[in-house]
Amino acid sequence: MIKMEYYLIISILMFFIGIYGFISRRNMLAMLISLELVLNAVEINFAVFNRYLFPERMEGLFFTLFGIAITAAETAVAIAIIINAYRSIGNVNVTKLNKLKD
Repeated sequence: MIKMEYYLIISILMFFIGIYGFISRRNMLAMLISLELVLNAVEINFAVFNRYLFPERMEGLFFTLFGIAITAAETAVAIAIIINAYRSIGNVNVTKLNKLKD
């Protein structure tokens, strides 16, 4: 059986890579992918803690499934916003979004 620490190490790496990518990138698609990494790291934590701390219960798995559904909806809305911004200004950089105010 795989130890809990290994799952948590992978989750921590995904979380901090996502945070770094979100802070350092200026492209909205790259920021969205980084945000997805952060949310997936959280969902891994829900599943791992449920399995190792409360194996007879399913709350962590239900939170994980709910999180996946929320992530899918959030991604669809974010991609729609990114497509709309690209059609308006022809660019998806965050620094150029001030042109949308005009």
